[in-house]
Order: sequence, then structure tokens, then C-alpha cells
Amino acid sequence: MGSVIFWNEFTCFLCAKYFIDPVTLICQHSFCMPCLCLCWEEAQRPPCCPVCREPSHHMNLKTNIVLKTRVFLARRTGPYDLSSYAEEICEIHMKTKNFFCEVTKDVLCLPCCKSEEHGAHRHCSIEWMAEEYRQKLLKQMRSMWQKIQENKRNLKREVSKLRTWEVNKKFCFIQNMIRPEYWKVCPFVHHEEKHYLRKIEEESDEIFQQLKGSQHNMYLKGKLLSQIYEELKELCHKPDMELLQQPHVVPCRSESAQLHMPQPVVPQLSSWPIPGLVDWLNQFQVHIALDNEIVTGHVPVFEDLRRLLAGPDHPAVDNTPPGSKYLLAWGAESFTSGQHYWEVDVAGCCSWAIGFCNDSWARKNDMVLESEGIFLLLCIKENNQCSLFTSSPLSPQYVKRPLGRVGLFLDYDGGFLSFFNVANSSLICRFLSCSFSSPLKPFLCSGHP
Repeated sequence: MGSVIFWNEFTCFLCAKYFIDPVTLICQHSFCMPCLCLCWEEAQRPPCCPVCREPSHHMNLKTNIVLKTRVFLARRTGPYDLSSYAEEICEIHMKTKNFFCEVTKDVLCLPCCKSEEHGAHRHCSIEWMAEEYRQKLLKQMRSMWQKIQENKRNLKREVSKLRTWEVNKKFCFIQNMIRPEYWKVCPFVHHEEKHYLRKIEEESDEIFQQLKGSQHNMYLKGKLLSQIYEELKELCHKPDMELLQQPHVVPCRSESAQLHMPQPVVPQLSSWPIPGLVDWLNQFQVHIALDNEIVTGHVPVFEDLRRLLAGPDHPAVDNTPPGSKYLLAWGAESFTSGQHYWEVDVAGCCSWAIGFCNDSWARKNDMVLESEGIFLLLCIKENNQCSLFTSSPLSPQYVKRPLGRVGLFLDYDGGFLSFFNVANSSLICRFLSCSFSSPLKPFLCSGHP
């Protein structure tokens, strides 16, 4: 009975072996960290205890140092001592060999350790040396698990991008945006229009193949990392002498596999200038006065933009917003009909949002960006990369981020809203077939430069 209690106290429920890197859940059941990670990886969310099924809300578990120390002692004295090995007697000194030479990988007795041949080498007891090696392996495993999760997240994003790209592979929606712009500004640019559309189709096909290749590479890398992780776990469970005498092939493979992680593809189409676009848009330029500046935690708000461009009726008006940390404001006037164009200088900001919203959205407390009644172009900084998105629905725009002015053209009667990169006279995106059921207010949201 005592042996059974001893065994249950110091062994993992999942692998039925002595704990390695033990962690204890809130329900007080303990497991090997690698075993629990692999178990939760295959299970449905939310993660729960494999024994009592109590949900666990703490994913960043820390090593149970007390249990880890007790397991180390149990390995040496327990009735099921997996680290035991046949004791060897030194033929020269007739002493037990219980020390391990780190340089020659030999098992030695104490007098041999002090000999001229081994005196300068590092020696430890077999148990301590094996435990030290296990900790090195576990450190590698923690790093590898982070890489596995990173690769899994990247693969999920890559699959999502690939599906989006596959659905819109021919980019009919971009063609439908570009064609009207060319024929509005100049009916004699048919050749430039065809060239632009052909280049977009070629680029989209190339990006599609890159996404397919990236998805395949991430899938293969995930399988390789998981396989090596399992091998490292099995290596940690080996008896002390067997562990120390194993060739360091798996740890070397682990280090090598983590050096070259496949990186996600950043799909981005070129922006081509449309001749005469800005001159045509300037016919509809209006002055926008902003008020209702608020600071809020309900939507991503960003620091002030450098300036707004005033319309031709107010050339001397300074519309620089106050220097608040967070700015969220909309126009003092609403539009109910006609064609209107305005510009915002976004060169000094990494994160911003501009567009139009209806009165009902402006009065909401939650201001959800995916709700109806708001048409925004958002630039969001993620890590060191800026990405463009549109709202309603929230979707990525695979074009280069504008580095200067962004123009907004609202055709209320035509039912569309367009965003332009003024710096190179190109179209960023367009809300097509919009139903503007209520007056629209210009919207400005700015943040950290």
C-alpha cells in the first residue's frame, strides 16, 4: 500500500512516470508540464484537469518547485527507482563508480576523479548530472513549445488569408473599383486601365501561390516541431545513466529546427496612379469642422493627426486638433446628399481611423467597429507592421499603407464611399452599393505616432 501511495504522489497521471517539470492546477492535481501541454493541445476548449475535469483558466502555469525537489529525491530512494543501474566497481581502486565525467562521458570512482587524467575535468554525481541535463532539455522544450504555438497561430492566419485570397483570386471587386475611376477622370486612358488590371491579376496569382507555399511549409514545420518535442519528452523520462550516455542528436535537431521558422506572407498589391484623379476629386472638396472630441476606452482611439486640409472656402483656418493623448471626434455637420471630398494628413501617425458614421452610431456607448452605420478606413500597428482594414465588415485591405494624405470621397446619391492615397493618386478601397439610411458625419480617430 505504501508503495502505491508513493507511486501516485510522484508520478504523472498522463504518462505514469516520474514528474518532469511538474505543475499543479487549481484543483491541486499535478502533471508534467509537457504532458499537460500536449493533452490540452488535443482537447477542446476551455482546458480542464484531465483527472477531475475542473476547468483551468490559468494557461501560464509555473513549475511546482517543492514537488520538483521531492521528485528528485524520490528518484534516488523510491521503491520504483527508474534511475537505478547496476553498480560498477572500479578495477583499479575497488571503489563504486558513482561519478560522471562531463568531458569523457565515463563513470568513475572518487579516486579516479582525482587522478591526473581526470583531475581537470568537471565531475558530478550521476543523479545531479542527469538532473542538470534534464533541465537543459526542459529549457529547450519550453522554447520549442513557444515555437510550436507561434507556428500554429501563423498557420491559422495563413489559412484564413489563403481562403480569402482564393475566393477573390481574380479580384473582381478591385476591378469594379478601378474601372469607374479611370472613366470618370478621363475617357482616353483605356490602355492604362487594362495594364493596371492585368498587373493586379498577375500579382494576385503570385501572392496566391506564395500563400499556398507558406501554408504547406508551416504545416510541415508544425509536424516536425511536435515530433521533436515528443522525442525530448521521452528523453527526459529515461533513467539517469541512459539519459547521460545518449547521443545529443535530438537536442541538436531541436536547436536547428527552431532557427528557421517559416514567416507569414504579407499579401500586398501595388498601388498604381490614376491620371487626373486628384484634380477631379478637388472639385468636390469641402471644409470639415470637427467637434465632440472625447476620450474613450470602448474603441481603439489614437493620438492627434498633424492637420486637416481645409476646403477652398476656409484656406486660413487652422484645424489642428488639441494635443490630447486620445482623440475621437466627428463632424459638426452631417451630409444627406451630394458628392463630398476631404483629406486628412496621416503621415505622422502609425494608427488612425477616418471615415463617416451615421448619427445613431455616434450616440452609442459601445461603438463597435463591426456594427452597421459606420464606414471606416483603419490603420492599425501590430508589432512593427502597420495594416489597413475597413469596417462593416471588418476586413483587411491588401494595399500599401498611405504615407501622406488620405482622401475620402462620399457619393451620397450614388451610394458609395471611396478612400484614396493622395500621394500617388491611387484608390485604396471602396464601399460599394451602400445604403445611407441616415445623415452621415465625418469621423476622425487618431493615436500614437
